[in-house]
Amino acid sequence: MINDIKKTAEDKMNKSVEALRHEFAKVRTGRAHAGILDHVKVDYYGNPTPINQVANISVLDAHALGVQPWEKGMGAKIEKAIRDSDLGLNPAAMGDIVRVPIPPMTEERRKELVKLVRHEAESGKVAVRNIRRDANAHLKELLKEKEISEDDERRAQDDIQKMTDKYIAEMDKVLAEKEKDLMAV
Repeated sequence: MINDIKKTAEDKMNKSVEALRHEFAKVRTGRAHAGILDHVKVDYYGNPTPINQVANISVLDAHALGVQPWEKGMGAKIEKAIRDSDLGLNPAAMGDIVRVPIPPMTEERRKELVKLVRHEAESGKVAVRNIRRDANAHLKELLKEKEISEDDERRAQDDIQKMTDKYIAEMDKVLAEKEKDLMAV
């Protein structure tokens, strides 16, 4: 039972770190990478569809993406979807490829983004701490029902605390990498 609680807690904490990485991938640095467009949805026969399901996204150079639709008539819809997204990008059609220039970021915008990623990281840490709290509550419940001893509960809580520390340190590491990436000119 204790092992199940620990395993569940570890799985959830790992998912929290992955969710943080996924959120950070959406935050734009000054360089072009295909992940920037991941959350852009295109109107595909009346259905909002992720852009990577209707087109091939490639990095043309450090400051531009190329989006090549798989169907002829999708270019204009893709262009409109990117323009309407909250990314502040201005795509331009070049034949059957939509070119998406990535404008360089200002120092002020970089600092705003650092604040944003710090906030995201803090939310992730809170999620990990909540997982720890829930796991400890389960352990207390087992102790109350006399299914485990006090020593077992104490050891399991120590293990869960170590796990929590490990995942929070991992989040700090991911945050430091993203901050460094954002502040690099």
